[in-house]
Amino acid sequence: MKLTDEDLRALADEACRAATEAGALIAGYRDREVVVREKDAGTGLASQVVTEVDERSEELILRILEPTLGRYDLAVLTEEREDDRRRFEKDHFWCIDPLDGTLPFTRGIPGYSVSIALVGRDGRAMVGVVFDPVEGKLYRAVTGGGVEINGEAFRPSLRKEGALKFFCDCTFPMHPDRDALIGEVETVASCEGYPGVEVIEGAGGVLNACHVLTEGPACYFKKPKMKQGGGSLWDFAATACLFEEAGLHARDFDGRPLDLNRSDSTFMNHRGVCYASTGELAAALRQAGG
Repeated sequence: MKLTDEDLRALADEACRAATEAGALIAGYRDREVVVREKDAGTGLASQVVTEVDERSEELILRILEPTLGRYDLAVLTEEREDDRRRFEKDHFWCIDPLDGTLPFTRGIPGYSVSIALVGRDGRAMVGVVFDPVEGKLYRAVTGGGVEINGEAFRPSLRKEGALKFFCDCTFPMHPDRDALIGEVETVASCEGYPGVEVIEGAGGVLNACHVLTEGPACYFKKPKMKQGGGSLWDFAATACLFEEAGLHARDFDGRPLDLNRSDSTFMNHRGVCYASTGELAAALRQAGG
């Protein structure tokens, strides 16, 4: 089914409603004890934990978005349910992370969010919505419509003043190559004329990308690896749309478009991801790690 610009705006409206209502639900658990369970997903700690809040958020989102499935002939891919692979049969599918950053959420620190995208069968994100329940910040993008934050048009600053910010996941302090990766970014910063590097650890992948969007010059990346992990389709689909509409770099680590409808897995480890304020910065990061 071909979606018109009006269809995409209507779907973005529904995604915004679902994300903000799910965010309100999540915020209601902020000062309550939550039971954390393990799940079989990927090799990283962040992908192996789940709570009742993840599941309740997902149920709420799906309840709001369910009427759109028949109306617009959509499929669904969401983190806490098995992939039914209908995303390969339909022209578009919802790609949902009901609580990105479960680890910071369970630790009582900021860095978690709700992420909802509409992705074409060709892997292109056409709607991207992210809600940060701590900051009360709603990010929205629609193909051809630019980026809005809390309803206001947003354009990123491309200035080069100040340190290069290197945003990292909450598990980065335990990364075996942490020091080497920081060294690579420091080398890039020096070569590109930045006065230094500010390493910022603690958020989930979705808000790390959003911080690159709004707090540049900055970068956030995951290198390709053999083991399953490196985030999943739902971790990057919404922010890929935000970056595309903002004119910033959201690609795999080799500079190709993100593979957001990967056929053999939902993980992104095969090609990695790289979010950066500019394509030149992304190329320098790639060369430094070469």
